[in-house]
Amino acid sequence: MTWVVVVCAVMITIGAGFAIVRAEKGPSMLDRTIALDVTVTAVIAAFALYAAAQRRTDVVPVLVVLSLVGFVGSVTIARFAAVEPKGEGRVRTREEVAAEEAARREAEEAELRAGLDWSEHGGSAEGEVR
Repeated sequence: MTWVVVVCAVMITIGAGFAIVRAEKGPSMLDRTIALDVTVTAVIAAFALYAAAQRRTDVVPVLVVLSLVGFVGSVTIARFAAVEPKGEGRVRTREEVAAEEAARREAEEAELRAGLDWSEHGGSAEGEVR
């Protein structure tokens, strides 16, 4: 059993080491985020290995907390690193919404005026109002 624990510990250490190197080198924010997520996972695996080797169940709440911290950290980084298209970050006025709705309706009417044969486009349901 001891050699299994040692082999697992070595593999976890190697994985964490590679992840730390990737976090340092980057080059992008995504690389660093994933590397830090892998590092947190390696720490969780090390705690789980310790709990299994020593037969300690009191470490399980620590594993749950570390898992939640890793998840929340990844989601937070993803949320603040996301790039929103220009104009998406503001609330539209009623006039802008009305103009977009009018443009959408006009496009639908132009499509109907073009005389599309609905049987060529998958047809429509019997009795469907267009």
